[in-house]
Amino acid sequence: MLVLITYDVSVVSEGGQRRLRNIAKTCLDYGVRVQNSVFECEVDPAQCVALKNSLLKLYNAKEDSLRFYYLNKKSRRNIEHFGKRCTPNPLHDTLIV
Repeated sequence: MLVLITYDVSVVSEGGQRRLRNIAKTCLDYGVRVQNSVFECEVDPAQCVALKNSLLKLYNAKEDSLRFYYLNKKSRRNIEHFGKRCTPNPLHDTLIV
């Protein structure tokens, strides 16, 4: 399943920068960054639960915001991108590691 994750982390309070880094690192373990605080993650149901639980442990509910958009397989065809930095599709594009 394709999950779009967006977040807004308050960096004015103590620990905000650390939370921001940790949330981004966790998202990178499951997907690709498409904008500063937006990740596209192609995950199976078990990975989705693990990712969501990890992120919910990292964020501060009183200061931060997390959003999960659950998209079906056809949704990827409906994504339009304009501007710089087109993000590779890990399921269809060749990645060299």
